[in-house]
Amino acid sequence: MDDSMLQQFMKMAGLRFQAHPWHGIEIGPQAPEVVTAYIEIIPSDTVKYEIDKASGHLKVDRPQKFSNIVPALYGFIPQTYCKDEVGKFCMEKTGRTGIVGDNDPLDICVLTEREITHGHIIVQAIVVGGFRLIDNNEADDKIIAVLKQDELYTQWKDINEMPASIVNRLGHYFLTYKQFPGAKQQIEITDVYGREEAYEVIAASQRDYQNKFGN
Repeated sequence: MDDSMLQQFMKMAGLRFQAHPWHGIEIGPQAPEVVTAYIEIIPSDTVKYEIDKASGHLKVDRPQKFSNIVPALYGFIPQTYCKDEVGKFCMEKTGRTGIVGDNDPLDICVLTEREITHGHIIVQAIVVGGFRLIDNNEADDKIIAVLKQDELYTQWKDINEMPASIVNRLGHYFLTYKQFPGAKQQIEITDVYGREEAYEVIAASQRDYQNKFGN
């Protein structure tokens, strides 16, 4: 099969089959400032949906804990991966040792005033910062972004400009979304960082993806 035939076949295949949300969707030409985000769950969901890595289908991971609901659109950035490079960056910033990434794509929360009624969608998101979250010695960063062209949230260019109530609500969700009453706290947020540092975390996750999956 020559190149022209191969290109035609790939084009036809792309029309017949949905791209894998993790591997088949581009992060976007303006990354890391503006990224494509694949949304798994929305604030009205009472269960946590998660991408099945092998098939690309959305699956039920677990019920949301008690009354805890995600306060924003929540998903991941395609073609990212959290392993050695993300763990190394976390250790550099915290002074800790023995930390690696959590073997998942990089998580992202996308804030918007608009009601979006379901997940399993892709959106364009403007990165404004992130949370350095450590879960059992694994770096589990949460990138914080705002929906592109959102009339309210795009007025804030950096997480440091946002009202503390919004940031605190996001932080509270991530500190409690896995916890049962009486369980020992295993999750901590060591830092809330701005957009420039968020860009570095995204770049580290792209290197990890390249190291794991290549082109």
